[in-house]
Amino acid sequence: MIDLQKIETFLCAAETLNFSETAKQLHLSQPTVSHQIKTLEQELGTILFERSGSGLHLTESGQLLLPWARRLMHDSANLQAMMSSLQEVAGELRIACSTTAGKYVLPQLAARFRIRYPGIQVRIPACASEKVALDLLEGEAHLGVMSRETADINLEMQEFFHDTIKLIVPESHRWAARKSIEPAELLEESMIMREPTSGTRRVVLEELAKHDISLEDLNVFLELGNAEAIVRTVADGYGVAFVSELAAAYPLERGSIVAIPVEGLTLQRKIYMVRKRIGEPYRPRDAFWSFVHAPENADLLELPEKGI
Repeated sequence: MIDLQKIETFLCAAETLNFSETAKQLHLSQPTVSHQIKTLEQELGTILFERSGSGLHLTESGQLLLPWARRLMHDSANLQAMMSSLQEVAGELRIACSTTAGKYVLPQLAARFRIRYPGIQVRIPACASEKVALDLLEGEAHLGVMSRETADINLEMQEFFHDTIKLIVPESHRWAARKSIEPAELLEESMIMREPTSGTRRVVLEELAKHDISLEDLNVFLELGNAEAIVRTVADGYGVAFVSELAAAYPLERGSIVAIPVEGLTLQRKIYMVRKRIGEPYRPRDAFWSFVHAPENADLLELPEKGI
């Protein structure tokens, strides 16, 4: 890997064409300048300077390196300036989240982000799924979290994480000791469903349709707009339901409900982060957009896939 200090020395020497003057400008000794240039030539496998009766001159290789060296130093300075400015970024960041799974991961991610950037106030208001895109376009939110892709050309998306959906039953249910059930067996049970706009409901119905089971075939006992309420209702013995594993994690751990695999159903969905494609740069939003997939957050984004 090329040492930027050697590149800086090369640039200065290319401008002065005098190692003594280069040493003076860089506050180095002349032997140090000579050593750095020689080492750089060895690393690049070419001669950069040649001496003649009229003094020091750049070789053809030195001439070719010159614009690249300037670009390297320019990019390095810009990178340092950007990273320094990030430490000072301040403002408000509003994130509209419409999916249950996002409500479990997003607050932890926001807390880590807040520690990294204490000058940014993060707000995560409640938002219906159909309002996320509208809030982004109207400037009510800087970022959104959704469980389906959007076709709006004014919005851009990145994958946030993958969410697993589980069929849960009461601990006393006859299926509780089963290793799995067939999709057709769901027709015998009282189902507790999410509301029509729910991403969980959409994924479940799409998978059931592959087995020729429609919403009309199911015995829908209740329809609830809150995953936590569904988990509690199932635990109390009123039916079975499909919910995000994140919402069911604690009751599953306690044993008040049991998760049962359904043969042939792939119950996993992508959760997306969304922002407005066209607009003025906004540092808090752009910093969070990049922070989502920072290496230190890999453990958090893997939790939904592993189960927590």
